[in-house]
Amino acid sequence: MMDTQTLTLAVAEAAFVAPGLRRITLVAADGARLPPAAPGAHVTLALPGETRILRNSYTLVGADPCAGYTMIVRRSERSRGGSRHIHEVLQVGDVIEATMPHTLFALHSQAKKHLLIGGGIGITPLLAFVAHLRARGGLFELHQIAGAGEACVFETLLAPRAGERIHVHAGRTGLDLVALLAAQPLGTHVYTCGPAGLMDAVDATAAALGWPRSHVHREDFGAAGGEPFMLRLAASGIEIAVAGDQTMLEAIEAAGVDTPSLCRGGACGVCIVPVREGTPEHRDHFLSEGERARGCHVMPCVSRSKSPVLVLDL
Repeated sequence: MMDTQTLTLAVAEAAFVAPGLRRITLVAADGARLPPAAPGAHVTLALPGETRILRNSYTLVGADPCAGYTMIVRRSERSRGGSRHIHEVLQVGDVIEATMPHTLFALHSQAKKHLLIGGGIGITPLLAFVAHLRARGGLFELHQIAGAGEACVFETLLAPRAGERIHVHAGRTGLDLVALLAAQPLGTHVYTCGPAGLMDAVDATAAALGWPRSHVHREDFGAAGGEPFMLRLAASGIEIAVAGDQTMLEAIEAAGVDTPSLCRGGACGVCIVPVREGTPEHRDHFLSEGERARGCHVMPCVSRSKSPVLVLDL
């Protein structure tokens, strides 16, 4: 362990569970017990990229203080290097620096029933939810949407948790969201993780059916790619070039400027920074529509700039 905010972890197990999906288990490098993690928690790993350290967040599908943290990572063809490193380079015994586990996607303690809807690799937090709810006798129902060619992969992945409350659908057309959400009893909370189109559809369907907004939960991770631009930090006068495959936060960190961050996915609000000049391109899920329209703040972990230069109060 390095300090209260950083963990030094070692790879204890690494195996491919399907083409493009690798499961890894991380334990404390010094043999100590790991901090507990709530269902749905994730950690941010520091992984070596071709030109810089990449900090990617991954959801824990299992978290045992003694047995370790387990995650399943999909190999992304649009990877900036993180998933590629995990799939092609990472081996048992390798040491990785990571953040403490943090949770922004949690089960609601007062829910009468938990409706879980996953798409693709968005299944990962839901696997942790299922294990937690089964252990405590919670009422739940899981619907996993997979591409036609991957349905069998997720059926195999879910086999240890199989039961009448677990359903795998081949393609979006295999699940009738309207019928599913309309049939839920009062007090149900719905949780969705997966492609933005699926999560948006769940949000829209729930709203149309009159679900309380507080009963609809989603797990978002922002995309980093876009046009390069210049970043100017007003307090120091430092100018930073943000590459097309780099986030503002990564560029700021690479320049040696310390700035707080947590989820690195545009959801928690920890990294929010005031904007002095320029027009942000908002990609977060934290700011309201009014705050985005005013353009006075930006979340540098996921957002970019519409103007050639963006000046931050940093």
